[in-house]
Amino acid sequence: MVLYNAALAETFGLQAADHKAFDLLLRAGPLTAGELGRATGLTTGAVTGLIDRLESSGFVDREPDPADRRKVLVVARPTAITSDIARRMKPLVRELRAVYDPYRAGELALLLDFVSRWCTTLSSLTWRLGDRSAAG
Repeated sequence: MVLYNAALAETFGLQAADHKAFDLLLRAGPLTAGELGRATGLTTGAVTGLIDRLESSGFVDREPDPADRRKVLVVARPTAITSDIARRMKPLVRELRAVYDPYRAGELALLLDFVSRWCTTLSSLTWRLGDRSAAG
């Protein structure tokens, strides 16, 4: 999946980290550059470049933080690229359908429960690792 995401990002002129950061923004909501850096493990300079690329490609906007005017939030723009991503992901959807079609509804529900729990756990651990490295 990492290699697929890297190849997909490249079709948009982005780096793999850009694509993953955009996905993170879609899931977590608006983040400051510092929060994005802690979540991704990227340096301040790398995060600035990443945000610049995402903004120039139309994936994100920089907006003032309503709670603190000194801060800027990075906000995902999902509607700007939804149809383009959907078009590029059609082959993946088609191929994955062939993978899960043989399973019964109950089996798929069990798999979905497992994957959901796994993703939640990995996400939590990832955020905690980011917090530790920032503190330590």
